[in-house]
Amino acid sequence: MEFLLLGFSELLHLRVLLFLIFLIVHLVTLAGNVMIFMAVVMEPSRPPMLFFLCQLSAIELCYTLVIVPKALLSLAGAEGSTISFVGCAVQMHFFVALGGAECFLLAAMSYDRYVAICQPLRYAALMSEGLCLRLALLCGLAAFALALGLTVAVFRLPFCRSCRINHFFCDVPAVLHLACTQSYTSELPLLAACMLLLLLPFLLILASYLCIAVALSGIASSVGRGKAFSTCVSHLAITLLHYGCATFIYIRPKSSYSPARDKVVSLVYTNITPLMYPLIYSLRNKEIRGILRKMLRGKKIAQVNGDTIRVVRCVW
Repeated sequence: MEFLLLGFSELLHLRVLLFLIFLIVHLVTLAGNVMIFMAVVMEPSRPPMLFFLCQLSAIELCYTLVIVPKALLSLAGAEGSTISFVGCAVQMHFFVALGGAECFLLAAMSYDRYVAICQPLRYAALMSEGLCLRLALLCGLAAFALALGLTVAVFRLPFCRSCRINHFFCDVPAVLHLACTQSYTSELPLLAACMLLLLLPFLLILASYLCIAVALSGIASSVGRGKAFSTCVSHLAITLLHYGCATFIYIRPKSSYSPARDKVVSLVYTNITPLMYPLIYSLRNKEIRGILRKMLRGKKIAQVNGDTIRVVRCVW
């Protein structure tokens, strides 16, 4: 059994333009996330927030590689691209798992901000390297287990409609739309996954920021409040981007499914959002800016040394 991903087949006249835009955005996204990932990995002393940021960049790299290449293939063909039953299930599983891992990781990052602002004297003891590793591992394992359960539940449904998926990847609502069943029982696994992958981390993030707001209200100096809050701005921006798109697509009944609208939102969710993450963190995070400047200075020094060696060889 095979599925046909229609992609943007209704926009044949814009196919070349869309392909070029997709490709450029994809390459810039990969470059930005690889740069941040390498910058953090090469840094000998990494505070917890940088460690989590490294994990976030790795997730975004995998995220785009799961979705974008197939989307580019669907644009290259006039009538979309085919994907096998197993391939569609694997793509859905990794997409949901990586998105869920990102939600849990954002919750861990919010806890880091809570400890840094509300318990600064105990920050080093509470946010140890061992705890950060355990949190990152727990985020990944929990997300992959929940995604596996959702994927199995979706692909056990009978598909009596055409196997043409009106999307550029195997997204859950698009595949559910092909299911024969008319009852709401087919939506229960998606609802359960949304509760655990979206709502639970969101509540943890909300609780962390409520505690942060209470702590900030107790600071008399407005300058002190501004400095403390500025450390949360990048995380808040990414959380709003991630949850805004995810909530729009997944937390709603099957009857409100709209292929055209979903494709536009998914386009933002899978391409623009991962592109924005490196920009937000490189502009707002002083540590990231410092590491990137150090990397660039190192490259310039290496280049100057290389030129000097070549000149000396020529003289000799």
